[in-house]
Amino acid sequence: MSSSQPSPQKFTVHGLIELALQRGVLKFGEFTLKSGRISPYFFNAGLLNDGEALSLLASGYAQKMMASEDVGVLFGPAYKGIPLVAATASALWHEHGVNVPWAFNRKEVKDHGEGGLLVGAPVSGQRVWIVDDVITAGTAIREVMNVLNQAGAKVAGVLVALDRQERGQGALSAIQEIEAQYGIPVQALMTMTDLMNYLKKENRTEDLARMQSYRAEFGIVDPAHGGDPLQRGLFDEVAF
Repeated sequence: MSSSQPSPQKFTVHGLIELALQRGVLKFGEFTLKSGRISPYFFNAGLLNDGEALSLLASGYAQKMMASEDVGVLFGPAYKGIPLVAATASALWHEHGVNVPWAFNRKEVKDHGEGGLLVGAPVSGQRVWIVDDVITAGTAIREVMNVLNQAGAKVAGVLVALDRQERGQGALSAIQEIEAQYGIPVQALMTMTDLMNYLKKENRTEDLARMQSYRAEFGIVDPAHGGDPLQRGLFDEVAF
């Protein structure tokens, strides 16, 4: 174990992309997805598996939460969301001096001890933000929404690491479907637009061309701009 104590890295989209590339979390090339699509990039948040990576991710989540109003409880869906929500609550306290309770769920109901499906801070009557890594088909988030609704929580929004800005089987992405179905915002630390901005800045023309082609075929559209592929990034390009 290294004894060096580097200064904590302030979150930027550029910093997260660079770290993701260094750790093999983010790769550019050609990758076959479960849907059969040939994607020009692949993102595996499970490889953000050490203190530096988790701290940077949590710092970004905390930064997003500071821009949100009336966050009552942070919630991490089992299992990947549990370390994310704990680290985010810690980052809110250490970086912003804001003390926010957090909770998570079990995959199976515990029938002894304290019992139940939920662990941590009470969620009943609270405005809850769900913290997770990605939304693929939206199935897991819908399951968690049902659990929280049954517990009397008011889900205020969802926060994820990456928005692929990509259509599912229909015209909407999984994130857009969740937003429409539940009337809540889904925010992301980085988007496909951010990845393309990074490639443009780094002059990686071949990777950028593949991303542009993929977006033209599968990207979600912006009704406000005549159905053009969505160009919105959640952080300004100046972050690069």
